[in-house]
Amino acid sequence: MVINTLNFEAPGKQQSFLRVPYSHNLGGWANVMIPITTVASGEGPTVLVMGGNHGDEYQGQIAAMKLARELTPEMVTGRIIIIPSLNFPAARAATRLSPLDGKNLNRSFPGEPEGSVTSQIAHYLTTVLFPMSDVVIDLHSGGRSMEFEPCAHMHLVDDKEQRQKMLAAMLAWNTDFAFLYADIAGTGLLPVEAENQGKLVVTTELGGGEAVPAHIHQIAESGLKNVLIHVGAIHGEEQTRESLGKPPTILTQALDAEDYILAPESGIFEVKFELGTKVQKGDCVGLIHHMERPDREPEQLIARSTGYLMTMRSPCLTQQGDCVIVVAQEVDINSL
Repeated sequence: MVINTLNFEAPGKQQSFLRVPYSHNLGGWANVMIPITTVASGEGPTVLVMGGNHGDEYQGQIAAMKLARELTPEMVTGRIIIIPSLNFPAARAATRLSPLDGKNLNRSFPGEPEGSVTSQIAHYLTTVLFPMSDVVIDLHSGGRSMEFEPCAHMHLVDDKEQRQKMLAAMLAWNTDFAFLYADIAGTGLLPVEAENQGKLVVTTELGGGEAVPAHIHQIAESGLKNVLIHVGAIHGEEQTRESLGKPPTILTQALDAEDYILAPESGIFEVKFELGTKVQKGDCVGLIHHMERPDREPEQLIARSTGYLMTMRSPCLTQQGDCVIVVAQEVDINSL
């Protein structure tokens, strides 16, 4: 069972660890120690901020660490709980999956109290942290496998009031694009568990790859703070795209499995358009080159709809079945 030494009901700032029991060959009574910070003052919402759901996604982890250092009780109206590197073993190993049990934390919910380390973390969130939270912020990027046009994103939840609150919070990130997405790779997602508990859930895909440009860090930090202002968790004046002198966010969606283009063969992937480019149905948006048969014409990857190229595979070397491109259609915000 996960051990917590913080008093979540106490005002002020506390920094400690969530301790997950774990035995290994050289440690019979060891713990995985996950850093956690709480900052609380007065009446207001409880916001749970998490990075590192996937260990190789560092943009959110850095933004969350900075937030944990900078926040003081005087800045907060309510309670903010920050876990910068949620899947801590994976973050230390720079891997998507936990090296301790091979599990994907984002496919492990609701978890088990006496399961593997990953399952115990999921269970603690499901049974302790989500129930006490009003807002859940899950910071993602593409990690080493994917590159995204930087965006805040969300699911289209059935509850219309919950959906509208999530939509407004997503837009408060002030990214050029926002993205409505579907689950095509299984169940057990962290955001879905929080959504099912009725929480206002905000998620992101802030670029990807191993190198993180400075402007991505800026989007992560400024967007996170603006969303916290938007939901009433910290003091400050909320910024909008208009107040920043920017055009409205382009809202896109990829809700059909055909929007997610998978590699039909293994080979070397070549993308044909820059991220954020609008492509037409029938365009060749990428190629798979055949290493063993360079004399063969490459396999063409065809857009099945008109929309924006939101995502591309980051490593060129590609296996059959890998997602290599996502094309998302523009949608009218008023239709939601």
